[in-house]
Amino acid sequence: MLSVRDDRLRELVRENVVWILLAIVFGGFSLLIPIFDSVNNIQALLYGSAALGAVVMAESVCLLSGHFDLSVGSITGFSAITTGVILAQWFPGTPGIVGIAIILAIGGTIGLLNGVSVAYVGVNPFLQTLSFLIIFSGAIEVVSTATMINLPDLYMFVGGGKVFGTIPFAVVLMAVIIVCLHLFLVYTPTGRAIYAVGSNKQAAEEAGIDVQKVVLGVYVFSGVMSGLGGLLYTGYIGAASPTIGGHTLFPAFAASIIGGISLFGGRGKVTNAVGGILLLATIQVGLVLLNMDPTVVKVVNGTILLGAILLYTAQKKRTDVSGD
Repeated sequence: MLSVRDDRLRELVRENVVWILLAIVFGGFSLLIPIFDSVNNIQALLYGSAALGAVVMAESVCLLSGHFDLSVGSITGFSAITTGVILAQWFPGTPGIVGIAIILAIGGTIGLLNGVSVAYVGVNPFLQTLSFLIIFSGAIEVVSTATMINLPDLYMFVGGGKVFGTIPFAVVLMAVIIVCLHLFLVYTPTGRAIYAVGSNKQAAEEAGIDVQKVVLGVYVFSGVMSGLGGLLYTGYIGAASPTIGGHTLFPAFAASIIGGISLFGGRGKVTNAVGGILLLATIQVGLVLLNMDPTVVKVVNGTILLGAILLYTAQKKRTDVSGD
């Protein structure tokens, strides 16, 4: 009985190690930088992480299904700049709610194309999403190299507005989305099907799960969330810039994996991916406040990611050997 409890405790620690690391890192920076744990800095950290959070959720669900999406950053950027051009140049005066629908539709349509190609045509996910990464990264410059301003107030409010005077709406929105997504994945048949496909696609098919439909849905969701990321980034910086989304692919993967989402699919929690987001953001803000070279931030983030990959790879091998 003691052994069973010990195993459960070890499993609990492994699943939530990101929060332990976050507490240690946050505590360390709080000691080194007296103002680090101020309310304003914590709020700024959460606000700055909200847009990335949408992209991380996109990548996390793909990973849970046993797939991945290299195009999340380019979808984020392309949807943001294209919608910005539509609202500011092509159809000025368009209501903000229409702009919100447009940016989510652009992201979802690209995700649909990814899903059809992977699920029904049978294209390798790496090759498919890498192709879209290249295509839409270039398409951003084709659409516009200028920054779009004077966008509708409601459109900008989603990523830049505040509620109750001080709380960023983007933080509230992402908190609600993450909680709802967690409940959906854990407690609904479709959510459990995503885990099942990620764990063993053949077994999922034999259990009667429409694997193709699940994979298609996962990529559509990824596209919509990437589009939402573009919307939140636009509101956060106050304009639609061609540079939006250009550096989100690595942190999206890193936050998901550091948060315990398995590279092999079918294992992990999107709520723990939030810990990965906050850990990376805390390290970045802390090192910047310590006047560290930006290259150091990249090295530290890369080292943490490598450590997480090695940890979960070793865990996967132990699971395979034990037959669990």
